[in-house]
Formats: sequence, structure tokens, C-alpha cells
Amino acid sequence: MRTWKNRLAGPVMCLVMLLVAAFSTGSVLFLTASALLFLCMVAAWLSVLMASGTLEITGKMDCQTVQRGDTAMLKMQARCRAILPVTPVVMDVADARGEVQQIRLHDLKGRVTDFELPFHAAHVGVAHPGVMSATVSDLFGLFTVKVRPQDASSELLVLPATFELDKLKYAPGDSGLETMARATEDVNNPADVRGYQPGDAMKKIHWKLSLRKGELMVRRFEEPVLADALVLMDCSSPPEIGHPEAEADMRDALLETAASVMEQAARTDHGARLPLLGEHPVELDKGMGMPLILEHLSRMDFSETDKFERVLLLETRRMRKVGATAVISARLNSRMVDVMIRMRKMGPYVRLYLVTFTPDDPAMLPLISKLQRGMVEVCYVTPMPA
Repeated sequence: MRTWKNRLAGPVMCLVMLLVAAFSTGSVLFLTASALLFLCMVAAWLSVLMASGTLEITGKMDCQTVQRGDTAMLKMQARCRAILPVTPVVMDVADARGEVQQIRLHDLKGRVTDFELPFHAAHVGVAHPGVMSATVSDLFGLFTVKVRPQDASSELLVLPATFELDKLKYAPGDSGLETMARATEDVNNPADVRGYQPGDAMKKIHWKLSLRKGELMVRRFEEPVLADALVLMDCSSPPEIGHPEAEADMRDALLETAASVMEQAARTDHGARLPLLGEHPVELDKGMGMPLILEHLSRMDFSETDKFERVLLLETRRMRKVGATAVISARLNSRMVDVMIRMRKMGPYVRLYLVTFTPDDPAMLPLISKLQRGMVEVCYVTPMPA
């Protein structure tokens, strides 16, 4: 796609004046000057037309995914087959944050130029770094064409960087191995029978069925289902604090805390689920694997419109089957406090990860104190720039 701009008003007026003077006076000098001016205008138009028509710009990232804080390289190639000279091509290049910087390509005529541009992945999300447009101008500054390359940018997925945190605590009786051992020895809860195998315990033999079938049959028992960990993240837009960069750091902290909790839960025998709400809701499960979980978190757009306290209230329906609940939010109010205390009374341990720049905010201290009296654990997460 090409967009033209020209600055012909002045040259055209000069051309008209020279022609009027030439025909009025019969001067060859004025006629020659008008002819030269006309040829310059035609040459300028042809040079820009040829340069914009033959300009080829391609770009490709050296990787498709990168962790926040790392650097990715955009490998680019530019070529122009124009014969007539033009000014250096000016490229508008968008970085991983969407900010545009300009790069001038000198001596591009008739040759291929390869270059690399580093992109710092400052924030979690989907970025499209690459060349947004290239501007071609003639030597006289009469014509300007802006060319928009079709394949000079690519998608870069910036993944949240995880960090170590304390293991989630589960309600009594949900520790895992002890529960498994007790359940497999519960002779009152057989799920099926099978043939005897060497090493089977004698107490598991179904004697009546064995006598009837004429062979040893062994009871097989149901494996217990361990209580899950439920991770609840506030998917609405974080509080506005008047600083776009700090607000982006806050979103990063929310996503990275959720990723870290899921990664820690993946090391245990317990299941873990993380519902993501918004325009494209999805419930992440530990069984999906961390690569897919991180990708879904990277594409989170914080578009949920329901208040987080309402989301927490709706999730209380799951508490009977949950052993631990991790709540991740950048805001805290009395209604949220009441719902979290209610969750704790229903059985599971509840831990709040409060993402904030001001953990000592006096307005929050009464709410934190009330949570702690209600046996809800509170952890602070301070957003950090990459």
C-alpha cells in the first residue's frame, strides 16, 4: 500500500511564470529554464515512483516467544532496484512496546541491506515489532511516498517470568500421600475385582468370589481424588494510578504471580485450576502444561467487567472440593475481605497475594488485619520493571 504526498504548488507556479515570461518576451532563456524545471519535476516523480515500486522490506523475529525482561532480535532485509537517486529511505519501526522510532537507510540503491534491531521485552503480552512504514522522497523534496510493507513485522509473545514463592497450604486431610495410603487400604470401598497377582495383600482377596470362580480374585479400590488448588486472579483492569508504565508493571506482576502459583502447584500431586475471565474466558488446568498456561496468561487482556468481589462470591460454590485458594489482586475492599473470610470458614486455606506499590498504606491496614484475624494469609507482591 502506498500513500502519495506532493509539494508541487510552488514549482508549478514558477513553471507557469517562466512560460508566461518566455512567450511574452520571446526569451529563449526563460523557455530553457521552464523546460529544465519541468524535467526536474518529471525526474523527481519518476525516481520516487521507481523507488517505491521496487522497494522490498522483509523482517522476521529470531524467536516467537520470549520471557519478560529478555531481548529479542528482529532480522531485516531491505532492497531497492531504482536507477534514479532518491534521499535515504526512512523506516518507522515499532518496538515491543508499540513505540515508533525512525531509521534511515543510506546507499540502498541496487543492493541488499541486512540489519538487526534489538527489542527489549518490557511487558507481558502480545507485541508486533517490525517496520510499520517506509518513506521514500526525491532529492528535491517534491514527492513523498509512504510504503507499508506486508511482511516486515511479526508477532512476539512475551511470557511472564515466574519466581519462587511459598508452597500453598492445604486443608487438613489433603496432604496427599497419607490420604492415598489410607484409601487404598479401605476394604469397605472396593471399586472392582481382578485376578490375583504375586505380591497382592491377603486382606484384599475376595474369598467368596474366589471360591465361586475357582481362582483367587482381589478387590481393586478407587484412588482418592485430592483436593485441588484454585487460583483466582482479578481479570478486570487494574487500578489507575496516573502512570502508564507503572500500571503496565502492575499487570505484569498480576500475571507473573498467577504463573508462579501454577508452576509451584504443578510440582505437587494436587490439581490446580485458574479461571481467566473476560471477552475470551478460559479455565486453565495444571494438566495443560506450563507452556500453554504461560501462553494463555500472555494473551490476557484484563477485559473482565464484573467486580472481583462478585467473581469471588460466585467461586465460593467450589470451596467444598478445594483444599487451597490463592487470590491475586491489585485492589482490596471490605466486600472482598468478607468473601475471603467466608471461603476460609468453608474449609480450604486461603492466601491473598496483594499486588501493590504501597504495602504500608494506612487505608489498607484495617482490611489486612481483619483478613489475618479470619485466618487468611496475606502476601505482598511489589511490581518491578523489567
